[in-house]
This record gives sequence, C-alpha cells and structure tokens, in this order.
Amino acid sequence: MAARIASRLAGLSLSNCTGSACLAPLSRSYYVYKDPNYKHHFNNFSFKRKNYVSKFKKDRQLKFIKVELPDLNEKAEMEDMSPDELRAKMKEKGIQPVRPWQEKPFVISSTAGTFEAYVPPEGDGKLSATSKAGAKQKIRLLEKKGRSMMAIRKIRQFDEEFDPKDFAEEAQQIYIDTHKALTNFDKKRLHQTVTERAYPLVTHQIHRSTVRWQFLGSLEPPRVVHARCTDLISKDNVFAQVTVRFHTKQTLAVYDRFGRLQHGSEVVARDVLEYVVFEKHLANTYGIWRIHDKIIPDWMPPKTPILKTYRVEETKVEEKTTPADEDSKEVEVVTQRERPSVSFAHA
Repeated sequence: MAARIASRLAGLSLSNCTGSACLAPLSRSYYVYKDPNYKHHFNNFSFKRKNYVSKFKKDRQLKFIKVELPDLNEKAEMEDMSPDELRAKMKEKGIQPVRPWQEKPFVISSTAGTFEAYVPPEGDGKLSATSKAGAKQKIRLLEKKGRSMMAIRKIRQFDEEFDPKDFAEEAQQIYIDTHKALTNFDKKRLHQTVTERAYPLVTHQIHRSTVRWQFLGSLEPPRVVHARCTDLISKDNVFAQVTVRFHTKQTLAVYDRFGRLQHGSEVVARDVLEYVVFEKHLANTYGIWRIHDKIIPDWMPPKTPILKTYRVEETKVEEKTTPADEDSKEVEVVTQRERPSVSFAHA
C-alpha cells in the first residue's frame, strides 16, 4: 500500500527531481483501462479447446485410455498350469482353445514308403556265381521270385508292354537323368524323375553346394530283383514298386559354397552297388516310373562322411621377442639419441 501511494505522489509532483534522493517510479501492477503500456490478449473463439456443456464436465474428467501391458512371465506361468486352470485363463481372456492338429498331408500320386522292401543278400557284388556262397544266393533268389512274378502279372494288367529286361534299361536312363538334373538343380526335371516322397530327400541342402557327377559305365547289366503291388483306399487304386539292382562305375565330387572339396573326387572312379526302388501309379493313365527310395542293407560298409567346412577369421600373430632382440632395440634407441639433429632452417 505504501509503495502504491509513493508511486502516485511521484507522478503528481511538479518539481523536476534530478538528484539521487528522488525515487524512480515503481512499475504498475494494477490494470488501467485502455492503457497503451498494458498488453491485453483478447479471447479467440475460433478454436474450441473444451466442451462448454457443463453437464459433461464430470464425464470429461473420467475419460481415459486404458492400456493393458503384456506380462512377459505369463508364458512360463501358463506352462505350469493344470488343464483346468489353463481353460479358466483362456476363458477369462476370451480366447478359444487351440485344437490339436491331427491331420497329416496325403499325396495321392505316390505312397509314403516302401512296402515289403527287398532284402539284399550279404556279399552281393563280391561273390561269384561259381563259388559255394554265390550258388546259395541264386537258389534263394529263385525261391523268392514267385511273388515278384505275380506282381509283374498285376502290372501287365495295366501296362501290357511291361517287360522286366526292357524296364531295367529304362530305369538306368531314369537314374542317369535324375543325377544330371540334380547337378544342374533342374526342379522341373526332378519332379518328372523323382516322387514327392523322395524329392526332399534328394534335394536336402543341395542349394548350398556344387555337385559334379559322371556316369562312366556299368560293371554288370541292371536287372529287376524285386516287384510288389498294393492298393490304397480302394482296390482299383493300385501302386507298383520295382527294385532294380545297379552295379556301376561313377565319379562324384561335392564342393561347398566356398569351392572347397567336401566329398569324393572328380578323378578317382568308384564301384557303386545300389538297389533303387521305382514306383508308378498304375491306376493313373498318365502315370510314369519315378525313383521312390533306395535300399541300403545293413552289411554294406558305411559311406565316407562329408567334411564340414567353416570360415576361419584372420588372427594377428604376436611376434615373440628374445632378450637378444631387446638389447639390439636398446642400442638402436641410444644411437638415435646420440646422433646430432640436422636443421634445415638455415639451408
């Protein structure tokens, strides 16, 4: 109050105060109507910042967005819950329980495996027919030939021109075409020579490597050693499987993506004895013979495993210093310090 009165008196004084005793007028802290020194901000009603309906004022205070944060430990807790607790938890969240997936993929153009697989005789490819063990093998093959002949008759009901001797040559050509398509990774050709069951087995990790294969010739002519027929779902839906014996000479080399040799050699040829199963959907008018499986007997020696290659990071080799080297370094430092410095400032 005293400051306000003093400021008014100073404004009304008629004398000119020039000394230090004269007080300066204080800043005005009250509002004066139409004072040019007072900044007045008028209300701008072009943009409404709030709802001016007073009855919704309480609702506007209660309005908020509720965010449910995920619980990171919920998955571990649900694994330890009993089936009833898990059902109650999912019912609380409104989640329908997941039904177990019991269906399996089914392909009607090929079977899922080899039925009545051929059992190769032990020592096949090494025993001659003139030896005692080789003669026993021939007799056993004749005993098991009855069911194969019945299967061949069944095949001829759908394919009248089927002949086991001619089919052996055809099977060998399919075998060669499959390996050539595999080296070039020709998917379209592989689906024509390999069944849907054998395709993933043949092309396993083939995109990460380079295959070099060459067929040099047959040591023995290929022959049909086993034949079976079966029906699926209905008696008219018949599949045929024929096992062909191949005794050939081949070269195989497998390189990794860095060009390093993993298996085999392109120069060294090896004798290969294989029992390959060919399958055909006889009920299909356009069915063709394709490679379905390969029989590996228990007595056959294991194949050479593929060498795994890795990328090795370059490491810096630390140089080991000897006491003699340390003495020579000290001598060099001393000589450099004793050597007079040359200045080019006066040159």
